[in-house]
Amino acid sequence: MFALADCNSFYVSCERVFNPRLLGKPVVVLSNNDGCVVARSKEAKAAGIAMGVPAHKNKELFRQQGVIVCSSNYTLYGDLSSRVMETMRQFTPDIQVYSIDEAFLYFEQCTVEYAAKIKQTVYQWTGIPISIGLGPTKTLAKVANELSKKSPNGIYIFKDKKHIDEVLQNFPVEDVWGIGRNITAFLRSSGIRTAKELCNAEDAWIKKHLTVVGLRTAMELRGIPCLELEEVPPSKKNIMSSRSFGRPVTTWEDMSEALAAYTAQAAEKARRQKSLASFLMVFVETNAFSNQPYYSKSAVVTLPQPTAYTPDLIHHAKTALRKIFRTGFQYKKTGIMLGELVPEDSFQQDLFGARPEEQLKQRNLMELLDKTNKNFGRKVLKTAAEGFSQTWQMRRENCSKHFTTRWGDLLTVRI
Repeated sequence: MFALADCNSFYVSCERVFNPRLLGKPVVVLSNNDGCVVARSKEAKAAGIAMGVPAHKNKELFRQQGVIVCSSNYTLYGDLSSRVMETMRQFTPDIQVYSIDEAFLYFEQCTVEYAAKIKQTVYQWTGIPISIGLGPTKTLAKVANELSKKSPNGIYIFKDKKHIDEVLQNFPVEDVWGIGRNITAFLRSSGIRTAKELCNAEDAWIKKHLTVVGLRTAMELRGIPCLELEEVPPSKKNIMSSRSFGRPVTTWEDMSEALAAYTAQAAEKARRQKSLASFLMVFVETNAFSNQPYYSKSAVVTLPQPTAYTPDLIHHAKTALRKIFRTGFQYKKTGIMLGELVPEDSFQQDLFGARPEEQLKQRNLMELLDKTNKNFGRKVLKTAAEGFSQTWQMRRENCSKHFTTRWGDLLTVRI
């Protein structure tokens, strides 16, 4: 039995954990630079707030409906996500973290009562409400999870084959996991509108038009498991780090600071999965929707030897930036991609590169940097190249405190 546990309105729920005044009120969370709505409470949905709408175009609607606006606080959300996942590991070791607010769990057997215990424990330990859907395959667990959101207890379980057929008979094919917009259009043009009709299609036809991936989806809907539980996520082949600026950047100093900060973030991610980068790509761009001249350019640097050593990566990133930076433009964004990642214990060394003892010093330094930042808060230690004031940082006018990851932001209670 597979279960899909999904946190309800996760970003909003995280904000409510430390601010109970938000309970029962319409709340939205905005994307980077307070751009668009990326999360809504059920009260905000009822007030007619659509997902993805620009915040600056809906200020009057927010005011009329009494909507409370929060800037995104991904540090808080990431930490609470980790706490939710660790809580669920108390009930089964077989868990796949699918996204920041979703996880697949596997059980030999699972009852509604046991699922309710998981749900109650997660809420008691973290303050985050979850919904749970259970089925014999991961795809059917996804379907059950959709239905669990309408269930009074937030749990939905498929009992038998007859029950599955009854549900799939009325389940829209576009809501099936893995069925995108283009595939939906093709299926509808072929007379397939429900998940049950996809199940009933011939295997040869599905494989011809939807490839093996589509056939696996159909078999999963029939109750035949084809997708294994990925307990260890596969390593990324490339790592991207980029953000839009909170204000237009025009100077080399600000641009190089921002790029250094993003490079440090990407290097940390590479070290976390024990990988080294073989090349890096740097890009810059202005706002394509403003009245200012548009400019976009990228540059690639092949590294002499694969590395995840932050100072070396920042040096090469700035070398690439010098090739593409032009004065006279108001830049909206910069970023870096670390590419062709290889395992840190298996790579081609450079004959004229750093000696083994020097490489060991570099690894020890990065381990100390990462461990310190993990224990005492992000960016407690950082390179001078990343700057200190960082006036280019993204705009977050209504950001909550980092209650669980920063000593100075610990919740205080007055009695």
